[in-house]
Amino acid sequence: MYSRLFSSSVAGINAFTVEIEVNLDNQMPGMVIVGLPDGAVRESKERVTAAISNSGFTNPLKKITVNLAPADIRKEGSAFDLPIAIGILASTGILEYDQLDKTMFLGELSLEGTLRPIRGVLPIAVEAVRKDFERIIIPTENASEAALTGSIEIIPVSTLAETVEYLKGHCEISPHYVDLDKIFNEQAEDSVYDMKDVKGQESAKRALEVAAAGGHNLLMIGPPGSGKTMLAKRMSPILPPLSLDESLETTKIHSIAGMLPSGQPLITQRPFRSPHHTISDAALVGGGMSNIRPGEISLAHHGVLFMDELPEFARNVLEVLRQPLEDKQITISRTRQKVDFPSNFMLVCSMNPTPDGEMLEDTSCTPQQVQRYLAKISGPLLDRIDIHIEVPKVNYEELASRKDGEPSQSIRKRVVASRRIQIERFDNERGIFKNADMSTAMIRKYCPLDTASQSLLKTAMEKMNLSARAYDRILKVSRTIADLEGKADIDIASVSEAIQYRSLDREYWKR
Repeated sequence: MYSRLFSSSVAGINAFTVEIEVNLDNQMPGMVIVGLPDGAVRESKERVTAAISNSGFTNPLKKITVNLAPADIRKEGSAFDLPIAIGILASTGILEYDQLDKTMFLGELSLEGTLRPIRGVLPIAVEAVRKDFERIIIPTENASEAALTGSIEIIPVSTLAETVEYLKGHCEISPHYVDLDKIFNEQAEDSVYDMKDVKGQESAKRALEVAAAGGHNLLMIGPPGSGKTMLAKRMSPILPPLSLDESLETTKIHSIAGMLPSGQPLITQRPFRSPHHTISDAALVGGGMSNIRPGEISLAHHGVLFMDELPEFARNVLEVLRQPLEDKQITISRTRQKVDFPSNFMLVCSMNPTPDGEMLEDTSCTPQQVQRYLAKISGPLLDRIDIHIEVPKVNYEELASRKDGEPSQSIRKRVVASRRIQIERFDNERGIFKNADMSTAMIRKYCPLDTASQSLLKTAMEKMNLSARAYDRILKVSRTIADLEGKADIDIASVSEAIQYRSLDREYWKR
């Protein structure tokens, strides 16, 4: 009256194997689930009981004890419905014990016994491969996502009854396979946003190109209607295409969050996340008391996080960005759980120069009102933004011009060429693929300056009262500018342009 089978659960962006034991005792009928189940797992006994009856099977009139091991790790979600139901049926003798070996079961059951899709399938499939399972039995809607691993049998099922028939050998279900390379290559990026639609703003376009080439954070300051949001939405199309590894890692995060688009098992375009300024700190960085979920910074991993009207965000929300901007990941700790989510994103921000939206020289606000408005953004956060640019109003002649600007595809070619140089440079550096990711030691190694450039940077540091972090950021941006120009060494022109991108925070945030 005992059975054992396997399932899986997610912690962070990784999964762990869960051993499910089912035991039947001659006691008062009922079901008990132990092993730190969350609310969704505890409620599965009601779904499982109804699904077994409505699938044509008989619920045993015995006490059913379900143990989820390891018992000291919290289990969450509805994916345990199917394995619990199969375990109960196996314990009654309907299924043979050896039919469950080397198989992982996942799926949420409806009351009538049909299977519903679950989230977090891709990391679970990766875990199944790592633990040498031979097959995964999974809801049909999740089959393509699970098959992305390409090295394990994926058995798609629609109902509990169909699952039992398959396990008993009474029906054949062909394993589901997908051509990963074909999916990755065929889902071409098709963005409605093109830089050619932006009238004027040539200096801002140049700054966006530099930011995209090196993966640098960017702040745009300008009056309403100057094109800040329009420019930000055109950042993703000029970024290099996702690599296959980046695509799989991004898909993992969106799968865990339950945000994979319907019918699209693989994320092939760089994410662009634009949270509203009323967002909470937990929604931004991730969290939750019992079920920890990735936040916007992780959903923007390998892509862009756009924060429009930056001073309108709550101060505590902005301050939580400081650590993930440095570490490229966020660690969320709770009493019984600690998870790590990757957060290697480009931060693109926009804001008005003053409370009334006018430039400093035209505003009717008092200096105190302006400084109170700007003080919502702290110096440490500003230091972590590499490029600060002013986006002025566009004049009538530029707006009325019928001439298109340079298309995004042309800019992207230069960005891709620059990134290729960086990938070759950091070939021996683990986990470093772009200039923005360089550590202090790498900056000293890869960003040497000649005498003239050192003199210019020293003068800028003294006159602008720049911090040590700002010094590092200038060198990183200088390296990117040189890469865009195809220069092996950083010259004084590259340093001069990089310094120019640090001048606005000293103009607006006077110290």
